[in-house]
Amino acid sequence: MVRAAVLPAVNAPLEIAEIQLPEPGPGQVRVRLAAAGVCHSDLSLSNGTLKQPVPAVLGHEGAGTVTAVGDGVTGLAPGDPVVLNWAPSCGDCHFCGLGEVWLCANSAAAAAKPYATRADGSELYPGLGTAVFAEETVVAANAALPLPKGVPLTEAALLGCAVLTGWGAVHHSAQVRAGESVVVFGVGGVGLATLQAARIAGAGPIIAVDVSPAKEELARAAGATDFLVAADDTAKAIRKLTGGIGADVALECVGRADTIRTAWSSTRRGGRTTVVGVGGQDQQVTFSALELFYFGRTLSGCVYGNSDPAKDLPVIAEHVRGGALDLSGLVTERIGLEGIPAAFDAMLAGKGGRALIVF
Repeated sequence: MVRAAVLPAVNAPLEIAEIQLPEPGPGQVRVRLAAAGVCHSDLSLSNGTLKQPVPAVLGHEGAGTVTAVGDGVTGLAPGDPVVLNWAPSCGDCHFCGLGEVWLCANSAAAAAKPYATRADGSELYPGLGTAVFAEETVVAANAALPLPKGVPLTEAALLGCAVLTGWGAVHHSAQVRAGESVVVFGVGGVGLATLQAARIAGAGPIIAVDVSPAKEELARAAGATDFLVAADDTAKAIRKLTGGIGADVALECVGRADTIRTAWSSTRRGGRTTVVGVGGQDQQVTFSALELFYFGRTLSGCVYGNSDPAKDLPVIAEHVRGGALDLSGLVTERIGLEGIPAAFDAMLAGKGGRALIVF
């Protein structure tokens, strides 16, 4: 039995409860969590914006230590530190065949299968297939990536979503080049990782935009050269900071229609806007046919940073070891399982960076 934060139903309060984990089956591993990040996607799962069978144990950004392996598992052994990968690729579908593993058609399969039980014997589902809002979890072996040496295990939890997403948004989706001007909308956990990735890419100026003036210190520490409080004239202010032409690249880490529209409008002719934030179906963005022609801008989505975690983790780890990427700089609060509801409330209020559950 292990302690976990259980979502009994969509929009229901989380319950801290004892759950029963099975021993790992063929091709599975059991992991004792060291830490788990509280991501906005977990909030979206809890309120129904993203679909997830319930009752469920949420949480998808985590790191820990393998405690047991099932039959047929190679490459992992008890005692190995790992980062959880909530979107493991199958290697066989059409998208994997194209090398676009972040679009794998089967990556979400684990979330639809019960993985544990409550004390009364009722089945539980794993949030995004990983269920890291618990002291331990059981996942498929390909969902546990070996943690590169020299990366602190607790902070390594952030690699599982925020950092891979922010890094990939800059280096894969937007393909930011040295000397390009970049604006990042939303200074939460993913936004902070995106700012750091833009700095490492050699971008400049790097402009951060958020609704909260209190985020300025966090943004500048992550690499922002300028900070703007979101307002009706944000796009105009960005053009002023970029020589009157607009930013080369805008990265939207909020997932709101008005923010996406502002990000688009803040870029220069021929500029690039990458939407990193996950919004709801009710968030509709409109453009005129004439402006699409005239501005020649590019608007693209971004899934998990368009990353291949197995390839990107070693690269990111080099920057962590070298001091260029500061994982602790993303964390504004360290909590226990009981602190998750307050962390959700802080997200809704636009406060803080990443809340990290430490076990």
